Amino acid sequence: MTDTPVTTVSAPVAESGPPRVRRLEPAALAGVMTRDVVLFRRYWKATTFSSIVQPVIYLLAFGLGFGTLLPSVDHQRYVQYLATGVVATAVLFSSAFPGMFNTFVRWRFQRTYDALLAAPVDVEELVTAEMLWISIRAGVYGLAPLAVGLAFGLHATPGMLLVAPIGFLTGFGFAGFGVLIAAIAKTIDNFNYITSAVLTPMFLVAGTFFPISNLPSGLRTIAQFNPLYHCVALVRDVSLGSLAGADLVHAAVLLAFALLTWRLAIWRLRGRLID
Repeated sequence: MTDTPVTTVSAPVAESGPPRVRRLEPAALAGVMTRDVVLFRRYWKATTFSSIVQPVIYLLAFGLGFGTLLPSVDHQRYVQYLATGVVATAVLFSSAFPGMFNTFVRWRFQRTYDALLAAPVDVEELVTAEMLWISIRAGVYGLAPLAVGLAFGLHATPGMLLVAPIGFLTGFGFAGFGVLIAAIAKTIDNFNYITSAVLTPMFLVAGTFFPISNLPSGLRTIAQFNPLYHCVALVRDVSLGSLAGADLVHAAVLLAFALLTWRLAIWRLRGRLID
């Protein structure tokens, strides 16, 4: 009898290995943000004071001062007009400055980011988590001028519930702007140029204190490219119940600004942290 060889076909064995890590892993984002929250508990009083008091001072000084000389603007009481506009100023101060100074100190002096990158965290997750935390704070701090405005006659409306999300979106964009500048600056003193030549004109020509329609045509065109102007217009419309089709444009500009600065911040800081 002749033995017939038997061919054995084995089923393919699945390759074993670590599970695939997703882009922007939630655990990595949560880890970085948890660290930020722990640190925030130590200095929240000073940060909250500086982020809230300065816009409120603008509101009280201009609202009570100019308000007696200029009772209404665009058919609104000047205090109401100003209270809704200063929200954008509070968001700007509480997002751009932390984005610049905190980022610069942590990657240049403290080497905090080098330590975080040694964990299962990449630059994209690091920057995104930092920006998310800053923008959450900015959205909350942006409510302070409205609270003061309510004490001076600003009427509460359902649309005010949208102010915090608008502040979050705007804060995300300016947090990215701050991180980008921190990754470009050679020394911390370079921030003086940005503060004086960019941020200060930005909030002065954003429709916060007066309508940009009163500006010369050339300057008015430039002001319309100012993201802070779109924040002011959107906050004012939702707070005063005057939403219109133009508000979709304002929201789209803020979203585009946030996405642009987010990607630029990741790109530039990656070049600094990864040799």
